[in-house]
Amino acid sequence: MDAFLFAIGAVMPLILIVALGYLLKRVGLFPVDLGRRVNKIVFKILIPATVFLNIYKIDDVGDVDPTYMIYVAIVTTVVFLVSLPLSKAITSVPDRRGVISQVMYRSNYALIGLPLVELICGSDGLSEAALLSVVSVSLFNAFAVVSLSLFGEEKKHINVKKILIDIIKNPLIIAIVAGLVCLLIRKLLGACDISFRLSQITPIFRAITYIANSATPVALLCLGAQFEFSAIRSMKKEIICGVLLRTVIVPTLALGIAYLFFDFTAGMFAAMIAAFATPVSVSSAPMAQEMGGDGELAGQLVLWTTAVSSVTLFAFIYALRLLGVF
Repeated sequence: MDAFLFAIGAVMPLILIVALGYLLKRVGLFPVDLGRRVNKIVFKILIPATVFLNIYKIDDVGDVDPTYMIYVAIVTTVVFLVSLPLSKAITSVPDRRGVISQVMYRSNYALIGLPLVELICGSDGLSEAALLSVVSVSLFNAFAVVSLSLFGEEKKHINVKKILIDIIKNPLIIAIVAGLVCLLIRKLLGACDISFRLSQITPIFRAITYIANSATPVALLCLGAQFEFSAIRSMKKEIICGVLLRTVIVPTLALGIAYLFFDFTAGMFAAMIAAFATPVSVSSAPMAQEMGGDGELAGQLVLWTTAVSSVTLFAFIYALRLLGVF
């Protein structure tokens, strides 16, 4: 029951904020054009600040078994490779294919996954989950750049150099690198018996925290401001396929294989639920919009995978408890 209540509690506030954004648009306080402009700030500043803080808060990585991270990396890569031809089979619209591709492998790890891990395993599971974010978020965003670049428009050839540059310039990748650099500096200072943390520079750390805390509500308000019920009919097939792949098919296969063939701990399974079973990342919508994908479809998929995951997350957590994992 606790897991069910958390799943509802985690996703219902998100849906309510989306509804508020839609209401604000309807009364003229949040026009669609404003939502698209604010989306640029969300993608380039707010969500990167969240990713940076999640990585910087990692305390000790020395005792963590990397096996489950390798497993997550392999599964994510396989799903990405399968998503490329599968997205072409699902839709004939070029700018929707990259969006369908990324919904298969890209979860809302940072904003929903990490709190979910803490609920399931407490603080004991957070070290595994925080460290996994370096692998998962990096792969999610690198693969998203590739898929959106491939399918953003009709292209006669693949510009590998441009794709690599887009990956390097991706704000979330930059945030991950910045977080790792800060971790390394902290480690080096500790080796020299110098105890220093960024949090000691209170104004800067507090400002980053405020920015990070605003990422989810602002992103969801923008999503609601751009949401159109009339668009559902024209992209019904893509929405149904994307929701089923994100919330049912991919997590069932990934978690099922992990349970049958590996001896992962409860904390590792909680981290994998965050990586595979949470709804598609909120940042997928502004990123699709920025890179020439169908931003409207991406927004619809964020909303519907978030709603459906309120049921499927409970089902996966409850099933693993019955199997004795938790």
